[in-house]
Amino acid sequence: MKRVDRGEDGILAQCGEDRILAKLTRGIRRGAGVRVGVGDDCAVIGGRRDRVWRLLKTDAVVEGIHFLPESPPAWVGWKAMARPISDIASMGGLPEYALVTIAISPRAEMDYLQGIYSGIKRAARRFAVELVGGEMSRSPGPTFLSISLTGVVERARCATRSGGRPGDLLYVTGRLGGSGRGKHLRFIPRVEEGRWLTGNFAIRAMMDLSDGLGSDLPRLARAGGTGFEILRENLPCTKGCSVSDAISDGEDYELLLAVSPKDAPRLETTWKKRFPRLKLTRIGKLTPFSKKQPGLRRGHDHFSQPG
Repeated sequence: MKRVDRGEDGILAQCGEDRILAKLTRGIRRGAGVRVGVGDDCAVIGGRRDRVWRLLKTDAVVEGIHFLPESPPAWVGWKAMARPISDIASMGGLPEYALVTIAISPRAEMDYLQGIYSGIKRAARRFAVELVGGEMSRSPGPTFLSISLTGVVERARCATRSGGRPGDLLYVTGRLGGSGRGKHLRFIPRVEEGRWLTGNFAIRAMMDLSDGLGSDLPRLARAGGTGFEILRENLPCTKGCSVSDAISDGEDYELLLAVSPKDAPRLETTWKKRFPRLKLTRIGKLTPFSKKQPGLRRGHDHFSQPG
């Protein structure tokens, strides 16, 4: 039998999502109009002095990975649209136009497909997104939805992952953990909160927690060349969840942000007045980079090796 050479990295499950993306995108040149490219929540396009920049995002949900066959179809559609909206929110932007691609078995019920699309349209109405096209395909396997979304953000308030500095304080919105109990379908993208934050404070760095604090906080720190410390006792856990769940469950879709310590008192006071029903919790701080950074239990990774 002919030997198959798997190369130096072996199969994808031995690499992990971040390493795969780093290898695939290595050497990609960024044009003059690309303000932010690979490695952030959205691509950012525009001139260096333009007042408003364009945001580009694409996201996918796959049956058996992001939802189950028995998941309510309207909530599947909501999730498919809400995921890229959450990324737009994390940049301080407003979503605009969406293209929807659906691949589904021809044996699926029409009511099921209509249910999915009702959820897509409901999320689009809620966040003022215009559905302008897309594609439909037959699928021999699981149902697959992909949404490409554009948005806009003022240059002065565009938040990225990479602006954090040692000493900045870390905050999260809402509560963490519990995605397996249905939270992963019924979340609310923090568009209003992202706009308020970037309009009233110099947000050093921000991203949405789609893969869990244990995966996403190290990404934010790496993007800024820093380390981090967290106060585990401060983590705002969803009712019935442990600290470990809050770190690793994933699919919280809350905002993780870094601000200067001098802005913290005003942020905490004014947040309570503006969003009295939504927690904002200080969970730690960014530190100087160290190769001995203590690890966190990782959140979701599409290609991590089990065990």
